[in-house]
Amino acid sequence: MTLRFALVFAVFVATAPVRAEEAANNTSSQCDVPAYLLTSESVLAKVAAAVKGPKRLNILVAGTRSSSLPGADGEAAAYPARLQAILRERLPGVTIDLSTSLQPRKTTEEVAAGFEKLAADRKPDLVVWQTGTVDAIRTIDPEEFRTALDEGIAALQKAGIDVMLVNLQYSPRTDMVMAVTPYIDSMRVVAQKMDVPLFDRFAIMRDWHETGDFDLFATPQGSDHGLAMAKRVHECLGQLMTKFVIDAAQINPAELKVQR
Repeated sequence: MTLRFALVFAVFVATAPVRAEEAANNTSSQCDVPAYLLTSESVLAKVAAAVKGPKRLNILVAGTRSSSLPGADGEAAAYPARLQAILRERLPGVTIDLSTSLQPRKTTEEVAAGFEKLAADRKPDLVVWQTGTVDAIRTIDPEEFRTALDEGIAALQKAGIDVMLVNLQYSPRTDMVMAVTPYIDSMRVVAQKMDVPLFDRFAIMRDWHETGDFDLFATPQGSDHGLAMAKRVHECLGQLMTKFVIDAAQINPAELKVQR
């Protein structure tokens, strides 16, 4: 690991999102963001077909360290597990299977190179691809990053799989050590070009910070405190991502209740 990578990665870990003390109670309203941050013109057609047809939805989350949480209950509290649990609640009668492929410290190009095999082995209907952080830390050329995104999405689409991109976390502290804008912009461009939804985690977390719902400058006061705050963030991400997937697939959960 290079010294730069180690220093920047340490900043990411140390500045894991924490909620302001006055907003400690975890309710769905505290996760709210402006509606435009959860809209997409791209449609998750394979997800819709899986839900309305065999009523079995297979999701694969391909991500990095920020897709997970430490601790004995970290896996259950992380946003992939919360996405699965909340989808099960919102889509009655539909079997939701969700697995993860977390590859810390791998660039977008390195992860994309394994998508063909991953698609064949896991056979997902939807791949939630969280990426960009490692590329920003390693200052990968933005054009190379964009090409890797193109190729990774194309490989999944060729296999008949829906793709949803998830961009970087937002933290005001990261501006001190790296520039993330080229990677954020590239993901938006590629999402539009390849017609895939982009869950704008960066803008969502920035909105939370600017409205005072989350204090992203704060430093966790002890590991237990920091982990509790991170769990609330993942809960919110799970809630918002569930809504985003359902809306992008143009599914009406009320119709599923009638069909049961």
